Amino acid sequence: MSGMTLADLRAVSVLEATGSFRAAAGELGIAVSSLSHQVANVEKRLGIRLFNRTTRSVSVTEAGEALLNKVRPALNEIDTALLAVDQLRSVPAGLLRLNTSEGGAERVLPLVLDFLASYPEMKVDLVTEGRLVDIVAQGFDAGLRLQEVVPKDMICVSLGQTESFVLVASPIYLQGKPLPKSPGDLLQHECVRARLPSGSLVTWEMERNGETLSVDVKGRLIAGSTELSVLAARQHAGIAYASLRAVEQDLATGALIQLLHDWTPPYPGICLYYPSSRLPSAGLRAFIDHAARWRREHR
Repeated sequence: MSGMTLADLRAVSVLEATGSFRAAAGELGIAVSSLSHQVANVEKRLGIRLFNRTTRSVSVTEAGEALLNKVRPALNEIDTALLAVDQLRSVPAGLLRLNTSEGGAERVLPLVLDFLASYPEMKVDLVTEGRLVDIVAQGFDAGLRLQEVVPKDMICVSLGQTESFVLVASPIYLQGKPLPKSPGDLLQHECVRARLPSGSLVTWEMERNGETLSVDVKGRLIAGSTELSVLAARQHAGIAYASLRAVEQDLATGALIQLLHDWTPPYPGICLYYPSSRLPSAGLRAFIDHAARWRREHR
């Protein structure tokens, strides 16, 4: 047992909880090879195997489960005690890692910059990626995503920014064509589809008076992003389905015309979310409170 550290026991606990060396290493902020070496050293000191390893999975042994049943409550108490002390800091300091999408980053950047101005000892790492990731496994403090995709086991705080997807087309494209009066009429038009970062096509979802539907529109062009589909619509290629934010200026200048207004109502937008199983750090707590103030001031 000589040389056993709190970090060693925490590594064993996180590995059992995630069931993956890669996921556990991400949460601990260390390399996979370092974690593997650390766990092997713990097993060597104890003289017993704690995990069964295959090329695809990691599972805890009976000995490992017995150890963690005793150790994990103590680790949780230590984490709670350290976070409680951290909460007493008069000025939050340190790094806050946030995960969001490219579009989400554009929406929350003013909030993040205002937070940094208010807390000069805080740093923010705003990571953007198209796919939804496990923020716990990847070592993030919190995420910023559309409320509808936030995992159910997370605490979700709305930023009060509503979103809306709208249908738009250029006046030149619409010239001489009947304007669609219902979603079904879109099937008679050239529609520009767009792909998500995952590779799947964007679904054209519409709603009116509680009735929701998806239209499998037709069109000869599939664009690699919603931004590209809007660019095509500006150049008279057909009807596009895009964020209202992306086409506001086009609608104001008349370059694009919005269609089927009553079928594209607003919906809850970006929200801040974080694990319900963890006590937020002082930095995250400050960001949560700052986001609440930001929402009230910019409502």
